[in-house]
Amino acid sequence: MNLTLYVWRQKGPKEMGKLEQYEAPHVSPDQSFLEMLDDVNEELIRTGKDPIAFDHDCREGICGMCSQVINGRPHGGQDRTTVCQLHMRSFKDGDSIYIEPWKAKAFPIVKDLVVDRAAMDTIMNSGGYTSCHTGGVPDGNAVMIGKPEADYAMDAAECIGCGACIAGCPNSSAMLFTGNKVAQLAVLPQGRPEAKARVKAMTETLQECGFGNCSNHYECQTSCPKGIDVKFIAKLNREYIKSLLP
Repeated sequence: MNLTLYVWRQKGPKEMGKLEQYEAPHVSPDQSFLEMLDDVNEELIRTGKDPIAFDHDCREGICGMCSQVINGRPHGGQDRTTVCQLHMRSFKDGDSIYIEPWKAKAFPIVKDLVVDRAAMDTIMNSGGYTSCHTGGVPDGNAVMIGKPEADYAMDAAECIGCGACIAGCPNSSAMLFTGNKVAQLAVLPQGRPEAKARVKAMTETLQECGFGNCSNHYECQTSCPKGIDVKFIAKLNREYIKSLLP
């Protein structure tokens, strides 16, 4: 396949960025999207040009580092697929592909397709953990947890923290991401002692970091490569209201 790429190029957070056109000839349909970008970069390096900067790590859909907006959709828009799992057979010969970084106030662009997602770490550091003593490893099996609660917590724990929900939301809301972390611990006995303090701290932090509010577009659920359900936003809201009660 021969493809035309329009890639966002930006030297740094304070520089002006723009889309630049590149040709990607002889693309194999069996290649992953990142392998195709690797080939484009090899040609750019060969001709003495600056390669396209993009994040990646596991290339197995686990870490979420490969975050890119492809043709207007985070991770390319395929159901439960990260960019590194996206294959070129999803495109047709002669297609034009637009590749952009996550765009949100809280995600300043580092270079090209790489953004600084430290704001998500800030939310986690504010309360996405348990600090109370939970015993040793064997003690984890001493507390009986019902299957519905365990399944609910595991569904929330599927979040890989890639930020697709934020990039897809027109408000750049981080409520699905935050809701996952709050809900996961709120239903487990180890997380209940700090539940009120946790949801207050994490909700206040997401606002301080510059994320928007949820207005029920449901684009976060659609964009999520793990299919995280918006029910966790409802849980976040319920937990926050409970934390305000005496």
